[in-house]
Amino acid sequence: MKPQENKIKFVTSIPKQSKFEIKEPDLLIKFLRKQFPGKGSNKVKSWLEHKKVAVNNKTVTYFNFPLEIGNIVTVTWITAQNNTQLPGLKILFEDNDIVVIDKEAGLLSIATEKERERTAYGLLSDFVKRANPRAKIFIVHRLDRETSGVMVFAKSEEVKIILQENWQEMVKERTYAVVVEGEVEEKEGTMTSWLKENKAFQMYSQSTPSEDAQEAITHYKLVKQNQHYSLLNVQLETGRKNQIRVHFNDLGFPVVGDRKYGASHNPLGRLGLHAKVIAFLHPETKNIVRFESPTPKEFLRLVEARS
Repeated sequence: MKPQENKIKFVTSIPKQSKFEIKEPDLLIKFLRKQFPGKGSNKVKSWLEHKKVAVNNKTVTYFNFPLEIGNIVTVTWITAQNNTQLPGLKILFEDNDIVVIDKEAGLLSIATEKERERTAYGLLSDFVKRANPRAKIFIVHRLDRETSGVMVFAKSEEVKIILQENWQEMVKERTYAVVVEGEVEEKEGTMTSWLKENKAFQMYSQSTPSEDAQEAITHYKLVKQNQHYSLLNVQLETGRKNQIRVHFNDLGFPVVGDRKYGASHNPLGRLGLHAKVIAFLHPETKNIVRFESPTPKEFLRLVEARS
């Protein structure tokens, strides 16, 4: 397997901008409501507030701005693409509704009662407030602290609710790069169990369903291995807490560095888990967007090393 280029890849069908020529006099908010009949006044006002709307290439924030025949109205959807680096994360994509990041291992997704230090949520909140002090960020899903990779945030509570309540239906692909201890015998396979959490907040599998257990389905395919470690691409059919970690421990090949679920040592100095791909229906456009972060080089070096 050849090492991948150290570049973030994303594929999206969201246009960068929408442009309209004014054919008759109108007020800006009324015109935008006509062009986007599915959007309410509050949504359109948020576009203006976030400086996404321009008339004749000049940003307009006043919703009753008078439009004249021949004016060109532009709505900008994408505001940042693969060009903003913050401590511990990179912003891959930003539009009016979502922010997608590539999180480094070691960075918390969000603060907990015990952990109040720097988090991805806090860094992003500070970032968006620089452009608009009233802007907010809402967490959609989490990655474990020592898991790196692609993560999605919402820019409004409405979008957060849409994504969270329809996550299983909207997410079309979730692929992880995973390094486990040992030589996995089966080159590809599927693991299915029902996951529960014990009083110590540790997840475990049971073979039969019950009211308080969630079905978990994990597909995997071997990429490369040596006598000590195996690198796999893992696709989640369900997204349960610690699902990959529990399933590979069940299989007898715990994730590297995961002492909570059976690992014996930690050659990477981190968890051998990387959220490589996420593809989902955009909550506003309903088009599929896909974002990819390459397998970490240290994962590749570990399985390419000779005994």
